[in-house]
Amino acid sequence: SAGDVLEDDPVGRLKVYVYELPSKYNKKILQKDPRCLSHMFAAEIFMHRFLLSSPVRTLNPEEADWFYTPIYATCDLTPTGLPLPFKSPRMVRSAIQLISSSWPYWNRTEGSDHFFVVPHDFGACFHYQEEKAIERGILPILRRATLVQTFGQRNHVCLNEGSITIPPYAPPQKMQARQIPPDTPRSIFVYFRGLFYDVNNDPEGGYYARGARAAVWENFKSNPLFDISTEHPTTYYEDMQRAIFCLCPLGWAPWSPRLVEAVVFGCIPVIIADDIVLPFADAIPWEEIGVFVAEEDVPKLDKILTSIPPHVILRKQRLLANPSMKRAMLFPQPTLPGDAFHQILNGLARKLPHPTSVYLKPGEKILNWTTGPITDLKPW
Repeated sequence: SAGDVLEDDPVGRLKVYVYELPSKYNKKILQKDPRCLSHMFAAEIFMHRFLLSSPVRTLNPEEADWFYTPIYATCDLTPTGLPLPFKSPRMVRSAIQLISSSWPYWNRTEGSDHFFVVPHDFGACFHYQEEKAIERGILPILRRATLVQTFGQRNHVCLNEGSITIPPYAPPQKMQARQIPPDTPRSIFVYFRGLFYDVNNDPEGGYYARGARAAVWENFKSNPLFDISTEHPTTYYEDMQRAIFCLCPLGWAPWSPRLVEAVVFGCIPVIIADDIVLPFADAIPWEEIGVFVAEEDVPKLDKILTSIPPHVILRKQRLLANPSMKRAMLFPQPTLPGDAFHQILNGLARKLPHPTSVYLKPGEKILNWTTGPITDLKPW
């Protein structure tokens, strides 16, 4: 039902100017830690590479519809591979100070015709803990820009109206290499591998995933229809291809790579995350390919899933088998028509033309550069 939008071609409908920044904002950070290329926040790196050779790129900023500032804000990693949030706001502020003083384009709109890829757990709030993210809020100088972000939750301070919500990065080559024959029987009814409790960060067990994952474990750990565990087997990808339903519950944030994996492997995603804003929701018919279960209804998961008629399951599986649906969730190299890169460009194209109200009058200022936590204002 969303095929026309899903298969839009952005070429010829927009032009993007890519700022050339000193390598300390991007390439040098990656050289220091190549793990950034494979973690679920890697969209910022691959989007930069894609745009450098994309037919929508223009070398003439005067004809650009959009301006892109390539900053690798999640590539400062802890020993366990998680992005530190502390330097990101300072890095972004520094880059914006640079482009606003070196080119005239930011100052015309205070960023309204600029977009930034901000794939942190809570996007441009730059934190992995929700309370801290809400406390900081979206970096003030990004509030007129368009944010391309993995985080999406309705009525949340970390989601701007007009943001483009994207899937997290999942390794396309690795997933392609683990495909099994498509006629393999789906002998697993419900599948999930992952944490049910985060004992390190939530020792009392009531806050992580708002209790939804704990409820899955407590209610269904002994149910033979549910193949659920904290273990991550080497056959994980193959198992998903043998499953009918794959649970996609929220964690610390509402999204996770499981959503991408489920779609790519044709496993019906069971989305347990109230108020989630899903990737490319104007192009992908999520209601038709997935099952939505309210967090409070997790104890009834068995009844909900066993009551879905076989013809509905088959229809969802047929839709998931559509190659365009899978392609839209991935960032492949080389790129493919209709992939996640193109869906981002489609989203930008659908926001054109910019209304005249985005252009400021001479001397007019809307954004306050000096607001925000003291640590975010330090030089980078």
